[in-house]
Amino acid sequence: EIFVSLGFEEIEGPVVQSCFWNFDVLFTPQDHPAREIQDTFYIKDGISIESNSEKLSNNIANVHENGGKTGSKGWGYKWNPKLANKLVMRTHTTSVTIKHLADNIPKEARVFSIGRVFRNEKVTFKNLVEFHQIEGIVVGKEVTLRDLMGLLTKFYHKLGLKKVKFWPSFFPYTEPSLQSMVYHDGLSKWIELCGMGIFRPEVTLPLGVNNPVLAWGGGLERLVMLKYGIDDVRKLYENDLDWLRRTALCP
Repeated sequence: EIFVSLGFEEIEGPVVQSCFWNFDVLFTPQDHPAREIQDTFYIKDGISIESNSEKLSNNIANVHENGGKTGSKGWGYKWNPKLANKLVMRTHTTSVTIKHLADNIPKEARVFSIGRVFRNEKVTFKNLVEFHQIEGIVVGKEVTLRDLMGLLTKFYHKLGLKKVKFWPSFFPYTEPSLQSMVYHDGLSKWIELCGMGIFRPEVTLPLGVNNPVLAWGGGLERLVMLKYGIDDVRKLYENDLDWLRRTALCP
């Protein structure tokens, strides 16, 4: 409701993605640790039958190997299309967003998605192997990092989180990058929420998108935990009827 009220359109996509859309298009090198089976769930013997255009595949290969037309040096290795065709349970909903950019090549856009993602992690009070991510992008000729900070501030304010600040950070496919922080009165401390930044030219230019793309993403469960004072993420999936009856989730 918040994003729709701010003029955004919701998009959706499949939870099974090729490595091409989940990693390669996002300028993640094919030997990156995040692509190992210790972090990512692969579909056994799964191979993508999706036919990407030869131009797009060549653009991605060039940007990985030598930077293409972006002015960077790339990663300096021989890009392997067979690795890009492997299937994974998506590790983020950015695979949906980036496919939307490639299919539409917008000069201006405001889209968001809320969907399940999968990480091969140990289940703890703060980590699950399956959770939900909130993500979005803004495309525009003159959009800036300040616009993105204002957008996320408005989003948090509408959730009742009034104290917001931003710290410099690092994310592989945005530059510059920021980490948004909100102050939780109940916990009396600052909490990290959405990561954010501007997509690197190595991500957007191979798709044919020339205008800046603001991007952010964060876990839905963490927001719910903050809002309702939950200290163990597993509680959200235990189906504790007594707790559900006592918790006013929809005032």
